[in-house]
Order: sequence, then C-alpha cells, then structure tokens
Amino acid sequence: MRELHYDVVIVGCGVGGLYTALNLPEDKQILMLSKAELETCDSMLAQGGICVLRDEDDYDSYFEDTMRAGHYENRKESVDIMIRGSRDVINDLIGYGVQFERNEDGSLAYTKEGAHSKPRICFHEDITGEEITTHLLSAVKQLKNVTIFEHTTMTDLIEDINHTCVGILAKRADGEELEIYAENTVFATGGIGGQYKHSTNFPILTGDGCEIARKHSVELEHMDYVQIHPTCFYTENPGRSFLISESARGEGAIILNHKKERFVDELQPRDVVTKAIQAEMEKEGVKYEFLSFENVPRETILNHFPHIYEHCMKYGFDILMMPIPIVPAQHYFMGGVHVNSDSETTMMNFFALGETACNGVHGKNRLASNSLLESLVFAQRAARVVSSRMAKAASMYAGAVSTA
Repeated sequence: MRELHYDVVIVGCGVGGLYTALNLPEDKQILMLSKAELETCDSMLAQGGICVLRDEDDYDSYFEDTMRAGHYENRKESVDIMIRGSRDVINDLIGYGVQFERNEDGSLAYTKEGAHSKPRICFHEDITGEEITTHLLSAVKQLKNVTIFEHTTMTDLIEDINHTCVGILAKRADGEELEIYAENTVFATGGIGGQYKHSTNFPILTGDGCEIARKHSVELEHMDYVQIHPTCFYTENPGRSFLISESARGEGAIILNHKKERFVDELQPRDVVTKAIQAEMEKEGVKYEFLSFENVPRETILNHFPHIYEHCMKYGFDILMMPIPIVPAQHYFMGGVHVNSDSETTMMNFFALGETACNGVHGKNRLASNSLLESLVFAQRAARVVSSRMAKAASMYAGAVSTA
C-alpha cells in the first residue's frame, strides 16, 4: 500500500469539490479523487440553472419559496446563509468565465421554475451545470498545488483514537491501494442515484460517503428524504434517465394525460407534481404521461432548450410539434452526513458538502435550482474554516519552534 501525505484531500470533483479547492490557500497541497473520469459527476447534468437573490426585495419571497418546497422542515439558518451568499457566488462564477444568459442591455436574464414565485434563476441554455463545472474544473487544473486522481475509489476513512479523521484509504483502477493522510478531509461524493433502477444520476453515485461515515459513527440525517423528479424522458432503454428541466414548465410547458387533458398545476413543488403524475398513471393504467411544449414559443425552445430538443429528436419526438412521454425518476437526495453551517461533520477534521451532506437547506424537498448554489456556498464556507485552522496550526507550530 502506497502512503501519501497532503494538507487536504477532497473526495469528489463536482462543483462542491472543485469550489472547495479553489477557495483554499495555494500554498497548501491538495489531492482530489474522482471515482470515474472527471466529467462523470452529477454537477455536469444540472439543466435548469442556479438561483440568486435578485435584490433585497426578493429575500422574503425566496426564503418562503425554499421553506414551502421543503415542507418547512428546513434549517432556517442554512437557508439564510445560502440566499445571502448567492450573489457573491454568481459574481465569482462570472469571474471564472461562466456565460450566463443575458438580456439585450447586458443584465442577467432570469428564468422561473416550479414552486418559485418569480424568475430568479441564472442559466446557460439547458446545460447550466456543464457550463459551471467545466469552467471550475479548468480553473482547478491551472492550480499547481492540486493533484487529481481519476478512476480512484475511496474505500474508508482513517480515524485516530480521538475520533478524528486523519485521511482516507483508496484504490486505483489498476488495483493499487493508497493510504492518504491529510490534515483535513472533505467529502463531496454526490448522491445515491446509482442505488435506483430509474434515476437521473450517474450509476457510480451509490452513497459511498454516507456509508463510510456511518461505519465510523459519524452522524447522518434524514436518510429517507429522497426527491423524485416528475418529468424525465420515458424510454424502455436501461440506464440513466434523461431529465426534462423544470424550467421547461417554468416557460410554459404543460403536463397531459393520455386523453390530452391537464391534471396538475405544473408549477407546484416537485413532490406534489410527482404524486399527481403517479396517481394519474395508476388511474389510466399506463407507464408514462406527456409533457407538451405547445405553449412555449419556438424561439424559446430552440435557444433555451436546444439539448433537450436534440435529445428528444433522437427518439423521433419533435417537441415543436408533439408532446413527449415523461415519467418520474429518482433525482436528488436531501439527507446525508449531518453537518453544521460550516460543513463540519461530527468527526474532527472531516467535512461534507453538496448532495453528500445534510445542512438542512432543502428540508424534506428541494426547491428547483437550489442544488448548485447550496453546494457552492457551503463549499466556500468549508474552505474558509479549513484555511483558518491550517493557518492557526502553522502559527502555533512556528511559535513552538521559535520558543524552542
């Protein structure tokens, strides 16, 4: 077994892991692990966009929308932190080169999704996650202090006798086993979709972070809070389900049954819409229902949803002309490793963020387009705490050496 030493080890290379690395000091040595190739992370799949607090007048509305979608089981402090931190995150992403849609006057364009009382979502076509993740990954690759191991699977934590995390064990694709020691460990390992037959997630996301944390008596929270996305493209093909962005309904797409009748308010929270679709499927005795773009302008479809349009065309469905078959599928995990507002777990020197963690932002059901934002805001907070602790430790060490 090869032994390695780093200041920080980050498990996962989605937006949470990448943004953590970008917010850590460049004089610290960082190792990042990706279970497969770097592009195989759910951050790449986010279609709709990323929320932002438009202005102070929007705060109460945004807060209430998030709480209502989460059935008021949200941790209010975390919701406030996320909303207050949103504008700085968006500005930072723009600084990294992320190209959000703009109005003719150059201002940010906003779209609306289900359960939002007003448009407040920044977006890039219908591949916002790919746009953000690609630019963050490019920035990380330019950092000389960051090493990235692809096709490397974490297998366990390394814990000392004081219930303190001192690193991880991992295994590379060629079978080489690694013993990685680090002052601080960050889990950004994604969700649990790989455990489901129908999911919008990549199959490699199997809840490894939560299982390993549980093994070491790290507190978990709301492990039964799983979100089903109501509108995924229906096919008989096995593999990952293709998501039809919530913003399609925000722009006017409607849900129809086999009689071509509307039976639900499409802009209700995801769990409400999902239950309505499932009930209608049972009532009709069918495997799917339909999503129609008949009320969405042609220009909006081609400019805002080009990749959805192209995907459906591959299966012979022209969304400019006909409705498409849709079915609910597992999409997001609101539970996970319990963390505080700084992404700290109940084990010392061990942090978790993104879909792996539960900081209470989402409550029992996530509001659309809060996932990327939540990951970024709390990744930044984790990085600040880690940076502060490493600086303090270095100062104490320097003082001890000086005294000696």
